[in-house]
Amino acid sequence: MTRTDLSCACGGVRLAADGAPIASVDCCCTSCRAAAERIQRLPGAPATVDAHGGTPFVLFRKDRVRFTQGADQLAGFRLTPDAPTRRVVAACCNTPVFLEFQSGHWLSLYAHLWPAGARPKTEMRTMTGDMESRLSLPDDIPNPKTHRASFFARLLWAWVAMGFRVPKVAVAREIEV
Repeated sequence: MTRTDLSCACGGVRLAADGAPIASVDCCCTSCRAAAERIQRLPGAPATVDAHGGTPFVLFRKDRVRFTQGADQLAGFRLTPDAPTRRVVAACCNTPVFLEFQSGHWLSLYAHLWPAGARPKTEMRTMTGDMESRLSLPDDIPNPKTHRASFFARLLWAWVAMGFRVPKVAVAREIEV
């Protein structure tokens, strides 16, 4: 099984992702775009959106991601108190690390954690229907308005392979962004 070693911008948080990702996508949903705006206000935080306004993610099974250093630096936030998603940054340098769905079995790792030449190729944009003008998106990859059935099938198969487990990811603290 291949291992990919990743880190935040300053190297204070390090993680290892084992095996192949579930998918590599650019999310264009309203929540990801709003979160990107908030994250980018943090001191030293890198930009998290691409040229088309999407947030690039590489999805991995939770049981295949390990924090090897700096887990005590992980800080999570939600867009609203009852939001089903949590974004997590490395508080040492405000690098976004992952997005987690409540009760989800996968982590959406921010693609900028990979060096540019090693980043998995983006397979599709998701939730383009949330964008004001999806017509400006290039047709280099699929641009569905919502999630495709094949996307959900990949998530389901990953969950089956995990024995329907939903591992917990400890986050040291919550922050307001």
